[in-house]
Amino acid sequence: MSRSSLKFLPYGRQQVDEDDIQAVVETLRSDFLTTGPKVGEFERAVAEYCGVEHAVAVSSGTAALHAAMHALGVGPGDEVIVPPMTFAASANCVLYQGGRPIFADVDPGTLLIDPEQAERAVTPKTRAIIGVDYAGQPCDWDALRGIADRHGLALVADGCHALGGEYKERKVGTLADMTVFSFHPVKHVATGEGGMVATDDSRLADRVKLFRNHGIATDYRQREEQGSWFYEQVELGFNYRITDIQCALGVSQMRKLAGFLVRRREIAARYDKAFASVENVAPLSVRGDVRHAYHLYVVRLSEQVDRAKVFSELRAAGIGVNVHYIPAHLHPYYQKHLGTAPGLCPVAEAAYERIISLPMHPGLTDADVDRIVEETAKIADPTGRG
Repeated sequence: MSRSSLKFLPYGRQQVDEDDIQAVVETLRSDFLTTGPKVGEFERAVAEYCGVEHAVAVSSGTAALHAAMHALGVGPGDEVIVPPMTFAASANCVLYQGGRPIFADVDPGTLLIDPEQAERAVTPKTRAIIGVDYAGQPCDWDALRGIADRHGLALVADGCHALGGEYKERKVGTLADMTVFSFHPVKHVATGEGGMVATDDSRLADRVKLFRNHGIATDYRQREEQGSWFYEQVELGFNYRITDIQCALGVSQMRKLAGFLVRRREIAARYDKAFASVENVAPLSVRGDVRHAYHLYVVRLSEQVDRAKVFSELRAAGIGVNVHYIPAHLHPYYQKHLGTAPGLCPVAEAAYERIISLPMHPGLTDADVDRIVEETAKIADPTGRG
């Protein structure tokens, strides 16, 4: 069979079945397309799964990050410590509030924020630390909590990659003052776009609820139930609401999360075993005290191979590889407006030059995984030593 006839295997993809479609159709036929009962149902499903008191749904993971910074009162003159190996939104959310993200380098094995580097970045202006559970592996949350407590800082988990992950038998969602999730189609649970803030702090949850609805103290459904038209804007917020249509899909997807996680971990184990004997390809390290959620499966290529060539040849072979991420501080905006530059986070910068993300989603078959491994090994180790 020629390469051109083989199906393309994307790095990530939603898994939507007839149950999901029916759930959305039922909501489309209901009285509420937004600010209705499905929003609360989805929030309860996530809160109960994670084991937290409150979960507040918003329009995206980025909106959730922004809402978290607002809830903490981050503002002009404040600093928030973030890792560079992440999507730009993890740092942008600080800028939205007029604060300044301070980049702390990552651990070379896991590419998670290095607690020692994070503590060195603390100044009198620091308000919070954002830990990013990169690729689905939880950070060293005990170490980060220790730093936060010593310096009186808030601790935020960017868990957009890690719904279903665990750290020392504690679920992601319970490890920080606030945890942010994303429901983009490539994530564990898909709602099209969507996000969530999880917390045990009722005050923070209430701040997020206000923020997502223009800073208005009641929403349309609440006023309808009260038979009232009256509302008041009590602070400046945004329209970061999520729809009932999306939440209906989310509720249905949450029922399948356990199965999705099982399959992601099976795929990762198959990759791990195969790449143990492949030259020039090394999976990232996984700590022994975590359960990885495997949003991404990232490998590091050796200096003996050209990453750009591997990337282009795998794409030509129908393997939808990607690169996660360009370190946030290297984006032109950050260099222009914050004065960041190469050399600020050397570990993340060196890793970026060598990493590549292989397809990882529950729709992959064992045959798909074997094909990905075979093509990767052939391209990365053309001598056939693997």
